[in-house]
Amino acid sequence: MPARFEHAMVPVSRATLHCVNAGPADGAPLLLLHGWPQTWFMWRDVIPLLAEAGYRVIAPDLTGLGDSTRPADGYDKATIARDMAELMTALGHDRFAVIAHDWGGPVAFFLAAQYPQRVRAMAVFDAPVLGDGGPIEHHGRWHFGFHALPGLPEALTEGREDTYLRFFYRLGGASPDAISEQAQAEYVRAYSQPGAMTAGFNYYRAVPQDIAAVTAFRDAGERLAMPLLIYGGDPATRGRGLTALESWARVANDVTGGVAENCGHWIPEERPDFVASEVLRFLGGVPA
Repeated sequence: MPARFEHAMVPVSRATLHCVNAGPADGAPLLLLHGWPQTWFMWRDVIPLLAEAGYRVIAPDLTGLGDSTRPADGYDKATIARDMAELMTALGHDRFAVIAHDWGGPVAFFLAAQYPQRVRAMAVFDAPVLGDGGPIEHHGRWHFGFHALPGLPEALTEGREDTYLRFFYRLGGASPDAISEQAQAEYVRAYSQPGAMTAGFNYYRAVPQDIAAVTAFRDAGERLAMPLLIYGGDPATRGRGLTALESWARVANDVTGGVAENCGHWIPEERPDFVASEVLRFLGGVPA
């Protein structure tokens, strides 16, 4: 029987978070964190495979994005991570594993750094750790600087969300149709809501704060101890390649992974079977 998606609006201290739950209520919890410009919907083909394997899957819209509410500030990833920890507490999950993509990766880092006893293991797809001390920041992606500008990206994209966002969907995968039309339409709907584009841009505006926090973590001699599985997309098709794994290896002790071939940046949408099988294999070897 296919996994049933259960939608909920869950209050936390500074927002109300929309999330989707699936799988047995007593299954081991997995928190799935999406990136920009996507929502929980990016995991739609991965969730059933994890739920059918017996996991309790929780896929929220990150704070300010999708159908979650939009605080005026607090888009640094340490604060977003605290929102996600509060969500898991509200749902009754003390200890859990994390699967993340894109901006979900930095949020996952701060979840693990702030709550090391709660995070059992993490799998991260095509996302580095900003402030890892390595030679590359942002991988030369032009939109990081543009999105961080005050007011300008809103002024240029208001009423043109469809055009702007579809540019990224076409560009970021191994093929222009790597993200389905159904998914693109859903993302455009979500980001066309009042304040949604500003919230998304605020994730980029908080990057200097994120880098400073990760740098402080490293300067204190801290490292993540839980097992990590890291995959970058194929660098020939806009993926980060091995640089994703190399980034996390600078801040963590137990890192494995590689390159997800035949896909670009949108790994969970381009190869959901690969993502689910690798996550299940990985978690099968991690103590509860």
